[in-house]
Amino acid sequence: MTSDDAIENVIGRFGKYQTWILVLISIGRLPTEFQLTNVVFLLPNTDFICLDEGIQNATNHCPCTQPEYDRSTIVESLISEWDLICDKKYLASLTQSMLQVGILTGSLFYGFISDRYGRRIAIVLALFCEALFTMISAFATGYWMFLIFRILIGTALGGTMLCCYVFLIELSGKSFRPYLIGLHELSYVTGYFILPIIAYFLREWRDLQLALSVPWLLVIVIYWLIPESPRWLITVGKTKEAVYVLTHIAKKNNRPIQDIEAIVDQVRCDTIKDHQKQTGSYQDLFKTPKVRFYTFITSLIWMFCSLIFFGVNQYIGQLQGNVYLNVMISAASLLPALVLIVTGTLYLKRRTTIFATFSIAGASLLIFIFVYEQSLILAFAIIGQIGAYSSFILVYLFTSEVFPTIVRNSAMGFASTFGRVGGFVAPFIVNIGIEWVSILIFSSLAFVSASLCYLLPETKNITLLNTIEQTEKPNDQIEQR
Repeated sequence: MTSDDAIENVIGRFGKYQTWILVLISIGRLPTEFQLTNVVFLLPNTDFICLDEGIQNATNHCPCTQPEYDRSTIVESLISEWDLICDKKYLASLTQSMLQVGILTGSLFYGFISDRYGRRIAIVLALFCEALFTMISAFATGYWMFLIFRILIGTALGGTMLCCYVFLIELSGKSFRPYLIGLHELSYVTGYFILPIIAYFLREWRDLQLALSVPWLLVIVIYWLIPESPRWLITVGKTKEAVYVLTHIAKKNNRPIQDIEAIVDQVRCDTIKDHQKQTGSYQDLFKTPKVRFYTFITSLIWMFCSLIFFGVNQYIGQLQGNVYLNVMISAASLLPALVLIVTGTLYLKRRTTIFATFSIAGASLLIFIFVYEQSLILAFAIIGQIGAYSSFILVYLFTSEVFPTIVRNSAMGFASTFGRVGGFVAPFIVNIGIEWVSILIFSSLAFVSASLCYLLPETKNITLLNTIEQTEKPNDQIEQR
């Protein structure tokens, strides 16, 4: 793969303008981060006293037709409003599962929109719909109505996570990507951290959903504040628009602009044969041998990575004490993961870094089998969480670098669907009933995922390829570009 990036030479690796875009995207993404983590406040573990005749006020007794809920921490949740207890308890799990269904659908839908119609329209549509559907869900008059909007929230969530990330990657230079993945994830950690602060003051779920959405309806103005990806514009043959965007960014970053048109023409010649317009689709992921193989391997890695991540979270459980403080502590524990990610991508090869993070998760889970001291179990659980979280973020970066621009969003959307499959399967493995068997499965898959990464090409310091034809070239020819 080539090591020279003409686009980076024009706009810089990450200047003032890209920083401004990162801030806008990070603020606009906050409703997404809230919905990823607010399940603890929407569907909390809720104790109740059964007031049925003859039950004698038993705690958490089932069946129960007259429950009196403990409202000392959360005044009104989905559990207490629609009595999701006893024979309806499965509906609480279904609520969270449907979010995953939405994420899966959204990754495919918005990935297609982004590759076919542009990064900007896909990003703004996903961000706005996230806030809109969250707001409407606060007015649900019944559980099933809320469930429908939970799915719609998930679709926008999937589009936001996918399209914002690819957009920022394409606006940055290759030497800045290690820092970018850490900066990009600060939005998630920030949202995770401030959510319990908001929830502390708004202890009814409807008020909480409104507070986490209504202010962000203004996100629609971002459409006029962010540019289209110049890499995408060049790939689909819109060279005039690409020149305009690159010139605008170069001026904002105080870089020379005199040769931009010639550079765009050269890049276009390198990426589009016979100057024909190209657009990507999911079918293109299976038409050629290399891309097809990369699609297969990355899909397996995403599925295993998601399964491990959610499995580790299952074992960590809830900390004893104040729920709001516990969530803040959990969010803060992810900061070391960001340091690990940036350090690894700066000084190690991509495959080596991902191998290390998967191995950390796998080794931590193995130690679970032999440790019985509660403090040590918690310590290794946190280490495992750091490893699993780091792997998840690095897989995003690795996948975005492996695939060419023409199918990058489609590839990540397709792989993300397998990630959702992993999220579905994780609870079933956790609940096998034999703890060491469950842990051994998660640990083994971590090491398998680490090994699979070595079947993909090394991508550190490479220029993002634009076409399938470039990707299909033998590696020695790509190196010579």
